[in-house]
Amino acid sequence: MIPEIRITDYDYNLPEDRIAKYPLPERDGSKLLKYCNGQVEEHGFREIADFIPENSVMVFNDTKVVPARLHFQKDTGAHIEIFCLEPVSPPEYNLVFAETSSCRWKCIIGNVKRWKSGLLSLYNPDSDPAVSELCLKAELIARDNETSVIEFSWEGGIPFSRVLEICGTVPIPPYLDRDSEAIDTERYQTLYARYRGSVAAPTAGLHFTERELDALKARGIDMETVCLHVGAGTFLPVKSDLIAGHRMHREPFAVRKSLLKTLAQARKPVVAVGTTSVRTLESLYYAGVACIEKGAPEDIGQWTPYEREFTYSTEEALGALVSYLDANGLEELRTGTRIIIVPGFRFRIVDALVTNFHQPQSTLLLLISAFVDGDWRRIYDFALQHDFRFLSYGDSSILLRNIKLIE
Repeated sequence: MIPEIRITDYDYNLPEDRIAKYPLPERDGSKLLKYCNGQVEEHGFREIADFIPENSVMVFNDTKVVPARLHFQKDTGAHIEIFCLEPVSPPEYNLVFAETSSCRWKCIIGNVKRWKSGLLSLYNPDSDPAVSELCLKAELIARDNETSVIEFSWEGGIPFSRVLEICGTVPIPPYLDRDSEAIDTERYQTLYARYRGSVAAPTAGLHFTERELDALKARGIDMETVCLHVGAGTFLPVKSDLIAGHRMHREPFAVRKSLLKTLAQARKPVVAVGTTSVRTLESLYYAGVACIEKGAPEDIGQWTPYEREFTYSTEEALGALVSYLDANGLEELRTGTRIIIVPGFRFRIVDALVTNFHQPQSTLLLLISAFVDGDWRRIYDFALQHDFRFLSYGDSSILLRNIKLIE
């Protein structure tokens, strides 16, 4: 049953000067809020390893942000911004980035009413020769309510990944209210980013430096990765009064069989770094249920967790995924999720969460509320009263949920 949740119940006053418009000089220089057993404390992020139990499995999202925002110009002079969301042809990220002459993407178009048809040329106000040589063009192929299919074509025989590096800009969040700058190329990317495909950073990971990673290794923490490519839906506000009216976009993810085995065989505390890692890990249970009931995993729907009671254990669901991969000679699970985590959600895998502070009336704030059993206001009031910085470049928190398992 879809929960009846009013998004206005998840509002708070976020002053403009509390939004971190730029990163701190050092990645790990941020504050760290610790929430455990209803108690809130202030620490520094460099202490993070002290709060992770030695037998934990800590899961990071190693997706990599691509410079997916492109600016084109019509013959009339009108500017058209194109924001690449996900590949259409070829449909796989690794294949589309390897294309050397043309490809198609699902995109969001700024100033879309000014572009009905025809080819656009890349806007190149500085006459950069590297940009000019590519002759990058964009053609509108199809359009629906929110997105459009765009075909890009270029010269020079270089892969599309390189085209984006030369022509694109980092798609920093719109609430930063500024253009991308050189600093964003480095700092709006985690140190461990590996697989290209995200249009937004998994920002909880932006705080980690080699210092913290080494400290975690020294404590014997099992550090694992998943890969969920973050879509532009993370920027979309909730416009409906009831959360039931909000539509989540599909995000593809991949999880290695070795991690599935670890999660299925030994019930250790699981610490997710970021809400994207949470959504990936919690989606695994429902992918496993599909294996049990239908013989194969499938995309997880937005409201799947709420549609009925699920009686399978976590071990049964994850074991079914491992068996499916074994039977098909696969080393990793690849599927997609639209899952939305709201109050009333039953967490089956994640026991602790490292995350930043999120926007009022957002799906991410709903996830936080679900994770702390509705106690989000205590956390956010503390952060506001103690001068924490908010949103993507802001400070961090560690929220400990399954206390018995973690202690």
